[in-house]
Amino acid sequence: MTLATTADHRAIAAGLSFEGRVFIAGRFVAAAGGEMMETVNPATGEAFASVASGQAKDIDRAVAAARTAFRDGAWSRSAPERRKAVLLRLADLIRANAAELAVLESLDSGKPIRDCVKEISIEVPDTLQWYAELIDKSFGKVAPTGEDALALITREPIGVVGVILPWNFPLLMAAWKLGPALASGCSVVVKPAEQTSLSALKLAELAAEAGLPDGVLNIVPGLGETAGRALGLHPDVDAISFTGSTEVGRLFLRYAADSNLKAIGLEMGGKSPFIILDDADLTPELIEHAVTAAFWNGGQNCSANMRQIVARSRQEEFLSLVTERARALVVGDPLDPATDLGPMVTAEHRARVLDFIEMGTGDGARCVLPADPALATRPGSFLGPTVFAELSPGMTIAREEIFGPVLGVLPVDGPEQALTIANDSAYGLHATVFTRDIDRALFMARRLACGTVAINGFTEGDIKTPFGGYRQSGSLARDKGTEAMAQYLQTKTSWISLKSPAIG
Repeated sequence: MTLATTADHRAIAAGLSFEGRVFIAGRFVAAAGGEMMETVNPATGEAFASVASGQAKDIDRAVAAARTAFRDGAWSRSAPERRKAVLLRLADLIRANAAELAVLESLDSGKPIRDCVKEISIEVPDTLQWYAELIDKSFGKVAPTGEDALALITREPIGVVGVILPWNFPLLMAAWKLGPALASGCSVVVKPAEQTSLSALKLAELAAEAGLPDGVLNIVPGLGETAGRALGLHPDVDAISFTGSTEVGRLFLRYAADSNLKAIGLEMGGKSPFIILDDADLTPELIEHAVTAAFWNGGQNCSANMRQIVARSRQEEFLSLVTERARALVVGDPLDPATDLGPMVTAEHRARVLDFIEMGTGDGARCVLPADPALATRPGSFLGPTVFAELSPGMTIAREEIFGPVLGVLPVDGPEQALTIANDSAYGLHATVFTRDIDRALFMARRLACGTVAINGFTEGDIKTPFGGYRQSGSLARDKGTEAMAQYLQTKTSWISLKSPAIG
């Protein structure tokens, strides 16, 4: 779907109604303590909705509803075709409501409407549809035995799953996790990011309309230190799937250790390299990928390729081209389809990114494109693109995740040095490599310590390919692909002893 003008989006925004209560056992209800949070539009700095601030009591109610639904079996033990039909209906309902959902998410997060439309009208429903279609195509196994036994290996839903969502891709990350969790037969309690809860609450409404049984999906907005902590520590939650910062991911490992040793799936931060070897052609397509890798979603992306490692002989040409393209990016109203970069999600986050930019200058990096100072005078938390040259591997901005529109170039002498610098990181989520030599490309892909390597184009793959990280970027769990199902299933062996029947 495409909406042609800003006026179209503003008209939808004017007609929106906002449901801010918690969603438990198939109903919207007030939070137990009545606490509320303001939802602020990052483009204006003004509050435009109120959302429940769930507490431990609300998590208790949601987990109890999820456990009751799981034990009742209306979803967990239903026929695969039944679960498939419901998820396909949910995918269609999202497509039918994509315009409203896209505007809602743009208002809530500051994401450009062009990105929201693409994600919510295509990627979100396609993800749910893909897992729906997978439900009746997943088989168990029969182990080889003698004639005196039959050994069945089956996969069962793990039970009640807690899902913790980030604020940078609210509905898309919900689909990445709810698709396989619901397809597996689990019941789910979702804690959306406190900054971006509205689209998750709308999704709950659509799931009920699609026929998802009461209690299978529960949404509890709230702060990480209250609702998130309560979900992580809850003794009746069987697994947690988390996307967010490495710092908070560590907390969920502690919560699991301090409670019931629940399974924890983590997709966390990154400091991903974008490597241009000396034989790469600096085409407009390459420059577009370089800019997208650093500035897509305002750099608020865990796989952002801010560390751009460039052959020294190509550095100045690359800097000239990439700076020219970055300068042309439109920073503005998220509801305008022409906007490339919206605001940072909050004023506090903008201040954090500015601190990193100041550190880069202080450490001796050369700023070839400073952020537009005029943006600081307008309402909202806008920040334009920044480009640094002559980074060294030890600089703070070359090692820590910035999560903002900052691109830094590190010059190198040859593929081996590029590989050494790329792997010199606590993270390992993503990398991009540009080269015309397939042998070099495959050599780099094998040696890069990260979960996804893109060759000659910045991409995270598609729904069929697993996504996750090495080292402090994640755990062994993966989102997307058939591999994502492993987070929500457990393996059972049924060993049946047989006797030879009397024949005749």
